[in-house]
Amino acid sequence: MCGIVGFCDFNKRSGADVLNKMTQSLHHRGPDDSGTFLDEQAGFTLGFGHTRLSILDLSPLGHQPMRVGKMVITFNGEVYNFMEIRERLEKEGCTFKSHSDTEVILYAFQQWGPSCLQYFRGMFAFSLYDEEKQKLYIVRDRVGVKPLYFYNLDGTLLFSSTLKAFHVHPAFRKEIDVASLGLFLQYSYIPGPHCIFQHTQKLLPGHYLEISLNTRDIKMHKYWDVVDSYNQPKLDIGDDEAIRETEKILTESFNYRMVADVPVGIFLSGGFDSSAVAALIQKDRTDRLKTFTIGFDVPGFDEAPDARRIAEHLGTDHTEYYCSPKDALGIIPTLPDIYDEPFADNSSVPSVLVSQLARKQVTVALSGDGGDEIFAGYNKFSQAIKFANGGFPQWMKTSLAKTMGVINPEHIPVLNQRYNFSTRYEKMRHILQSGDPSVNMDIISQYIPQQEVKRLVAKDFKDYKTFFQMKEEFAGHNDALSKMLAIDYKTFLNDNNLVKIDRATMSVGLEGREPFLDQKVIEYVARLPSHLKMRDGVTKYILKQIVYKHIPRPLMDRPKKPFIAPLTVWFMNELKDFFLNYLDESRIRKEGLLQAAPIVEMRNQYLSGKKVNHQKLWNLLIFEMWMEKWMK
Repeated sequence: MCGIVGFCDFNKRSGADVLNKMTQSLHHRGPDDSGTFLDEQAGFTLGFGHTRLSILDLSPLGHQPMRVGKMVITFNGEVYNFMEIRERLEKEGCTFKSHSDTEVILYAFQQWGPSCLQYFRGMFAFSLYDEEKQKLYIVRDRVGVKPLYFYNLDGTLLFSSTLKAFHVHPAFRKEIDVASLGLFLQYSYIPGPHCIFQHTQKLLPGHYLEISLNTRDIKMHKYWDVVDSYNQPKLDIGDDEAIRETEKILTESFNYRMVADVPVGIFLSGGFDSSAVAALIQKDRTDRLKTFTIGFDVPGFDEAPDARRIAEHLGTDHTEYYCSPKDALGIIPTLPDIYDEPFADNSSVPSVLVSQLARKQVTVALSGDGGDEIFAGYNKFSQAIKFANGGFPQWMKTSLAKTMGVINPEHIPVLNQRYNFSTRYEKMRHILQSGDPSVNMDIISQYIPQQEVKRLVAKDFKDYKTFFQMKEEFAGHNDALSKMLAIDYKTFLNDNNLVKIDRATMSVGLEGREPFLDQKVIEYVARLPSHLKMRDGVTKYILKQIVYKHIPRPLMDRPKKPFIAPLTVWFMNELKDFFLNYLDESRIRKEGLLQAAPIVEMRNQYLSGKKVNHQKLWNLLIFEMWMEKWMK
């Protein structure tokens, strides 16, 4: 795991000094080593920077940027099957100096060009300079485990693992994209390819940029898309065969993620996903895996006892830590630096804590991310289908929605005193209108509905299209659940969950790995019929059958608890000053981006004990803290 950064400056105004500063800004992502490469040609200046967290080949031979012949690379991530690819390349005459996957990528690109990407199983983001062809390639892995931003304006192209490196470059204009701010307030993250800054994008997963350094032409190529897997014909398969084959593929994927020259551990929440990872890896090992859990002394939030019992059953070397308001108080002020684009999933707080806990003993940590998106673990999937298909005929739902549109929910007695009632009322009105499960899932996923966002943002903006609106790409045989799973994979998984874990782990120099997110897993499970994922109200049906083979049902069958900090409790007491300070009327008015009056009213209602959704205020708080850090 590393940090990469660079520029292609056709104005030739970038030099070694700015490249060194950009590289140093990513030191937290790679504390073990760093390096730069600079090439000044007649028509451009090209710079690569790299910070290294040593995982494979700890020797100096793994130093980056790395050159092989006429090619130079700066690479972040892991190609887990690099040894198989290396053996194939050796048969074709390639001779290696190191034992790193970086060198394998270079030789693979040299031999096969961009088509080599089809062979890589792993998580990666890299830039590669082909000096002979005068081309620059910028590449991101299939799922988007590794981040990559790029900025392109007036002849200057910047790229980096995180946004903070751009602030160092004098050509970067830090102008807020108001439409992306609207998306953030809606979802608590910004769906790709959009970014909080203008002229800036996230490189989409499964894509690469090809830049001609002679003509300045930039082409975007897609080499993989999860939708293609769902568009394959569904398998005609029984339960036993599906369980057997799925467990085989999962075991292979999980064990690939154990390849490292440093200690490896597992984040164990006690849910089915992380328990599956721990169980399938531990079953073939005599040495005890290291597992790590964060707990909370607040009823309804604490999974630590469940995780402890599972660890005892599996025989792992288990460590747990209980997060207190004091711990949160220490982490919350650092969030805008860790997440340098606005990001308001409040499980970022325990994610940073568990990363700090694990880093004391290991350098690599595996998580269970992806299990819910692949095996249909979220209740929002069943809710979206139920709202679309159940109850009254659609014409009656549409009529009811129109009636609801003329009634102010704040004027409905009794109900207007319930938690987050007006927002839930508006969301239900739009759900009744839609009749489409995918649209329903989008509405359910919004913390602040679009109409309310328009009232909170002080400037007009045009709505961006996101993958939530993706419909025409699906083959006709896909049912509602398959479509929602693919959409969730391309939105919430990529731009929320993976961002959360990458930034949290990297903040302490820890490599996070996601064993479920191997293309072999998703390509197979996407072809399984939906009744193997959701059956008779049971979510993650097939994954649960696999887990039951290794962990007794009584340890697993219990209500699901979210891995989030109990901020709704803490902000009423120990953390109250954050709201008073950052959601201050004069501060908001001075910035001119948000409407101060409704925000201050919402804040005061919440602090007075009224049933206001704390996530709305958390989104606003995080944005204001981000503004203070990056826009002053």
